Amino acid sequence: MPARTASRAPSPPCPSLSRPAPSRPPRAVLDLGAILTAPGCARAWTRQILWEWRLTHLADTAELVVSEMITNSVSASQRLNGPGSPAIRLILTLEPGELAILVRDNHPGAPRRGNPGADDESGRGLLLVEALSTRFGWYPLEGGGKVTWAVFTGTPSWAGPNGENSLRGPRASV
Repeated sequence: MPARTASRAPSPPCPSLSRPAPSRPPRAVLDLGAILTAPGCARAWTRQILWEWRLTHLADTAELVVSEMITNSVSASQRLNGPGSPAIRLILTLEPGELAILVRDNHPGAPRRGNPGADDESGRGLLLVEALSTRFGWYPLEGGGKVTWAVFTGTPSWAGPNGENSLRGPRASV
């Protein structure tokens, strides 16, 4: 029997390891149920993501803003269909000079700023979000629901003196 040699198709070249990865802005997404533990989960997740992005100096402020926005979404969503029904999506994005926090829920109504009295335990959420972020707002979604967002802006230069990103949380005087 004559000897045969197997032939295979040539392998595609290996990607170069020295080539940098495509440049995409960091983006992180967390889906939550409309339940009372959602704000705490969102705070812990936000702290971890900001640690990974080397933005630990923003963690306290961002956690507070996330907590208020998620609490409002949980409250609105529970009124819509009862506890635990609709999902809430938390998205963090990092573009040059901006950290954006977006919260999507299925409630179609606009977020309402409260007018709390001195002894009221609620109604200050959007006031805090407005005070701590550079800008904030909301927009309706075509299929129903809305997205509430807050942005923290900073300098266009990402690297700070210690290699940290140089975004600043609370806004300066406007």
